[in-house]
Amino acid sequence: MFTVILIMFTGIIIGVFTRKYPLKPINRLITFLIWLLLFILGIEVGGNQEIINGLATLGLEAIIITICAVLGSCTCAWALWYVLYKRKKGAKV
Repeated sequence: MFTVILIMFTGIIIGVFTRKYPLKPINRLITFLIWLLLFILGIEVGGNQEIINGLATLGLEAIIITICAVLGSCTCAWALWYVLYKRKKGAKV
């Protein structure tokens, strides 16, 4: 666990020092690596017999959690947008 936190903070420190330089190719690399990790995760989940056998129960819970997370995120994003932009726009008029 300490190793993961150390790697994360090392990345933050490097990011602070390199934020003045354009790192466009890094964005494509990060996107590719995320897709690769998701693909590997899918392989691991598909290979786990316990998860496959419990997919009906896990699937329902996952759908409920996903719907709640999306609704909560949308609500919080709307509230933040309202606080930051709508109020300021109304105050100028």
